[in-house]
Parts: sequence; C-alpha cells; structure tokens
Amino acid sequence: MEEELKCPVCGSLFREPIILPCSHNVCLPCARTIAVQTPESEQHLPPLLHPRSSMPPATAAAAPGPGASAGSAACLDSECAAGGGGDHADKLSLYSETDSGYGSYAPSLKSPNGVRVLPLVPAPPGSAAAPRGAGPASSSLTCPQCHRSASLDQRGLRGFQRNRLLEAIVQRYQQGRAAATAKCQLCDRSPPEPAAVLCEQCEVLYCAACQLRCHPARGPFAKHRLVPPPAHPGAPGGGGGGGDGDGKGAGGGRKLPTCAEHDLENYSMYCVSCRSPVCYQCLEEGKHGKHEVKALGAMWKQHKAQLSQALNGVSDKAKEAKEFLVQLKNLLQQIQENGLDYEACLVAQCDALVDALTRQKAKLLTKVTKEREHKLKVVWDQINHCTLKLRQSTGLMEYCLEVIKENDPSGFLQISDALIKRVQVSQEQWVKGALEPKVSAEFDLTLDSEPLLQSIHQLDFIQMKCRVPPVPLLQLEKCCTRNNSVTLAWRMPPLSHNPVEGYILELDDGDGGQFREVYVGKETLCTIDGLHFNSTYNARVKAFNSSGVGPYSKTVILQTSDVAWFTFDPSSAHRDIVLSNDNQTATCNSYDDRVVLGTAAFSKGVHYWELHVDRYDNHPDPAFGIARINVVKDMMLGKDDKAWAMYVDNNRSWFMHCNSHTNRTEGGVSKGATVGVLLDLNKHSLTFYINGQQQGPPAFENVEGVFMPALSLNRNVQVTLHTGLAVPQCVKQPKLPSN
Repeated sequence: MEEELKCPVCGSLFREPIILPCSHNVCLPCARTIAVQTPESEQHLPPLLHPRSSMPPATAAAAPGPGASAGSAACLDSECAAGGGGDHADKLSLYSETDSGYGSYAPSLKSPNGVRVLPLVPAPPGSAAAPRGAGPASSSLTCPQCHRSASLDQRGLRGFQRNRLLEAIVQRYQQGRAAATAKCQLCDRSPPEPAAVLCEQCEVLYCAACQLRCHPARGPFAKHRLVPPPAHPGAPGGGGGGGDGDGKGAGGGRKLPTCAEHDLENYSMYCVSCRSPVCYQCLEEGKHGKHEVKALGAMWKQHKAQLSQALNGVSDKAKEAKEFLVQLKNLLQQIQENGLDYEACLVAQCDALVDALTRQKAKLLTKVTKEREHKLKVVWDQINHCTLKLRQSTGLMEYCLEVIKENDPSGFLQISDALIKRVQVSQEQWVKGALEPKVSAEFDLTLDSEPLLQSIHQLDFIQMKCRVPPVPLLQLEKCCTRNNSVTLAWRMPPLSHNPVEGYILELDDGDGGQFREVYVGKETLCTIDGLHFNSTYNARVKAFNSSGVGPYSKTVILQTSDVAWFTFDPSSAHRDIVLSNDNQTATCNSYDDRVVLGTAAFSKGVHYWELHVDRYDNHPDPAFGIARINVVKDMMLGKDDKAWAMYVDNNRSWFMHCNSHTNRTEGGVSKGATVGVLLDLNKHSLTFYINGQQQGPPAFENVEGVFMPALSLNRNVQVTLHTGLAVPQCVKQPKLPSN
C-alpha cells in the first residue's frame, strides 16, 4: 500500500495532499515547485521556448535558475510571500491554452520518483520587474502523472481541495510503521527484539524479556509508569500526533470539514454535476444553484457500496493470483524433478553404449539442460510478472479498504470516483489466460536405444509417441436444462499437449439405463432436445485421437423440467394458420380445417395442457388432441392414422381416429370455454375435459411412440394455449348420452 501513499513528485509520503482536477494527488509544497507562471501576453508559448534575451521580466523574476532545487523554489515562494503577501505562491492566476482548463506540455526534468515535471523558467541576470502595461501573470499546474495542465483561479493552489482522507491514512500508516519498528534498547540479541513497553521515568524501551530482567515491578521501579511504545522513536511518551490541517489530530474528534467557498458552512449536500460536496450557501447563491444535488450521506453510502463491489472483483483476482503463484512454484519443483529424472535416464542409456556414445551424450545432455533452463526461465518470468501485478493490486486494495474505513463522507466522495475507476482498470488487467502457465512440467523427450551401432552418430531426441487424450473437464457452470432439453459444456485440462480430434458425448435413457452416444464431433458445447420431462439423466464425455479413446469424464446429473412449457410451432403449421401472442394464440385464414402442432414432443410421463376458446362463430367443429410429426395438416385432426383427437361443436363431442367417430358425449364449447387435454403415456391413455368436466372414457390405449400436442380449426375459431399446468386431481364425471 505504501506506493499508493507516495507523492509522484518528491517520492515521499504525501504532505498536505491536494486533489487535482484529474483526480490525482500531489503534495502542496510540491505543487508550488511545479506551478508554471507566464505573462498573459505569452501564455500560449511554453516558458522554456522563450530565449533568455527576450524573456519577459516578470517571468524571469519569478523563475529559479537551471540548477535550482525544490528548496530554492520554496525560497522563491517565501520571497514572493514577503514581497506580495503570504498567499502569493498559492494565488497565481492562470487560464490554460483551452477553455476546458486542460492542456499538455513537454516534460523536461525528472522528480526523485521518476516523473517528469516542468520547472519554472530561470530569470536572466539583472532582470527588472515586469514592465508597466504588461498583462497579468497566469499560472498552471501540470499533473506529474497524466501530464494534464489545470488552470488556477484567483485563489491559486488553495482552490484545490485538500485530500483529508489520504492525509489521515498517511498519518496512521506512519504511526503504525514507527510503532512496528520500535526496538528494545537493552537487548543483547541481533537484531534487537521489538519494544513492548516504555518507562516514562527511565525513558528506555524494553522488550518483554528485558523488562522482566532489568525493570521488575518492585522496589524502586514499582512506582515507574510503563506505557506502550511511542508512535515515533525518540519521542518518549508516544504521540507523534501530526495535525490534519485544521488544528485537530488524526485520533479523536476530527473537526468537520468546512466549505472552501464559505468557511463557516459545513458540507451538507453533494453536487452530482460537479461531483463535489457543497454547503447550503453554495446552493443558495453559488454556481451549484441549478445543479442536481443529493444528500451527502446517501451519496457517501452509494459510492462506498460501488467501491466495495468493485473491490470484490480485484479481491477475487488477487486470490486467484496467489493460488496461481503456488501453482507456478510447484511447477518449478516438478520441472526440476522431471529434468533430473530425464538426465538420469539419459545417462543410464548412454552408459550402455559408452564407447560409441561419449561425444553424443554431451550433446544430448546439453539439449535437456537447455530445455529445462528455457522452461525455468519462462516460469520465472511469469512469477515475476504475476508478483508485480499482485503487489500492485494488493496495494490498491489495502488502500481502498483504508479509504472505506474513513467516516468522512465529503472526503471520501472527493476521491471515490477515481478509486472506483482505478479498481475497475486493475480488475481488467487480469486478462483471460494471464493465470495459466505458459509451459508444461513435462519434457516431451525420449531416447530410442534400439538403433544399430552405425546409427549412433544420428542419435537424437524424438518426440514421444502420441498418447490418448486426458480426461475432459465438465464445465458445470455452463451445463443446464431447459424444458426437455439439456446443454452440456466441457474443456480439456490445462497443460494438456496431446492432440484431440473430437469428443464423444454419452447420455443414459433418463431411467438409469445404459449410456448411448448422442454426439460425436469437435465442438465442446452440445444441446440435446426431445428428452423426457420430469426425468433424471446422466451424461459423460470422452475425447479421442489417432491413438485411441481417452477416459470418461466425471458423470454429471441433469434433471429435466417437471411440467412441459411449449407454444404452437410456426415452422410445422399449415400455411393458413395465423399465430400471435408469442405463438400461443392460433386462428386460421381458411374456412377449411387446418392443423397446427406444439413445439414439445412426448414419449414418456403424464402431461396436461389447456386451450381457451377466445372466439367461436357459426358453430364450427374444432378438434383437440395429439399427433405424430407427419400428420396430414390440411384436414380435420383425427381423420388420418397419425392423430388422435376430440372434435366438438356447441352441444356435444366425439373421439376420432382414422376417421372413426366414437364416444359421443354431451357438452359442447362456446366463447370462453376451456378444453383440457390429459396425456398419460405411462397408462397409454388420452383424456379430454371441457370446463373441468371429463368427456367420455379415456381413449388412445396401447399405442406407443412420440406424440406432439395438436389442434385443427378454421377461421371461425380462435384459441389460446396454456402450458406448464399441473395434472388435475379431481374431475367431474362425464354426461353419457341418453338412449
């Protein structure tokens, strides 16, 4: 986290940090050293482009020499303050080269932290003050990180908001670091043990062992007062308070921040347009009067939640990176062990042919060593790269957590947007594939010792014989079921170098039966349709190549839907059928009966669906039932041998199959009626209901196969399909026709 707390100009921990318009931070003393002052008449030229002979006196007088240090620049600030008021160094008026307040510059010098900054222009010897009539001096501050120039208003550097949260975190970090480094002053160990207590009378730091030995709580020491180690060594009694700029320490009762525009007003609202906290007076008379504002506390909680949510992603990546580092270190050990094993094997084989293989043995050993060194180098490069990223992400994460702990809403909101963006960018740096090893621990080298002696000089490593593929890994997060279809996804394990020519996916019958092949191909994602509803399927996959078939993956269990959800199928419907309402409502353009099927197919289980009669004119005879996929679609349902149906008018109904009419039952349909269809493939029966009353005895016995919901109607009828319904438990008895 320490890197987050260092100023990009001086390279030290922040002192009185201010927030630039670009959301970066810089120390207030450092900001004075990098401010650029230019006469208004020449503000469009970079100061370093002015020749010394033509440099305006005002600029020359305000600039240090080429070798001037930050300290001399600070002296210049003091002189300016003495001559023109204490705030002169912070109140340099400037507007940038564009109205946006941002510009660009060519960096010229480097700060201790390696960031280039643009110093003030040196003054020529004997230069006088600015001539009368010259335009007022303007000043800008260029961010040392993103190189954007920000113009200063009449308040100068005091116009930038103070980053109180960062200041408090720096102070707390300094105190914790100082307390952690306090050492016992009487230890004879090297290095000394950490100090446990400080005697205020002796002014000596003791570790636990030395305190018991040299400062017992008896005799003349009994009245001595022992306190925890000081926050700053060399300042007995602890402390190291440090102010926060408002006369309050970091601990206890911090003074509430006041508005930069109105010193007597506390921040109470948050301006959404300007993204800054404002006071009540700013809304009444300031530039925020017409802006959108929200409650400070609400925005504080909202931005905290956003930052916490963004941190979760970085935290997950950091956890993965730690696990990846462990994997890489294990990989190092495996490479070392495997490399040694290969060397030993190679030596053993070469010793058997020692007379003829002496020279060749050295060459082969060199190849193995080079291969091992190459793999080690690649892995070390990955470790160093990943460690750097992890350290940056961990530092950013620790800093953000410290920011979240702060209870200063306005201070938090000053930096929350920038932090959220940084966290998101940090998360995006962990691109796909960044946490996978680039090399394998395996050495694809083997030695063939069978050739004859005359072939020794051509002896070289050969590629290992192609092996069968390893076990595929099922991607459970992508495996799912929908209605009576299942989708499975899989991939090959990492570090697998055996070629894969395709995959074989197997599925059982949903009832614990034998597995059968349902897919063979190169894809790693497959959807199987037309399965049984309310069934449990077992699936597994294996890979194959020219060497053979690899082992099966683990078995995944998939449960299909309990009830069927389906619509009318526009692809198989007669062309006169008109569908609407997401293919759930059907009517017809023709006066002749036309057939439309459902999108579901049934071969097992119990299924129930209903059709609501939306329109019924001129006493037509719609038919409801089931059919096979190849049913004739230009005549009434049930007239061929591919459909089983009940057709009905306004008074009675009949069951029809192969144009045979049976089971006449009283009870017809009208507008608003509901027709239910109950298909029980376990008992091989088909039952119909009108408004909850059963129509005749169950039909359709002892027939097996795959059936689809079906309907035939003409233009005088419109029905709406309702699916996903539970099977009715209680039904009314049918009304049998009277003799």
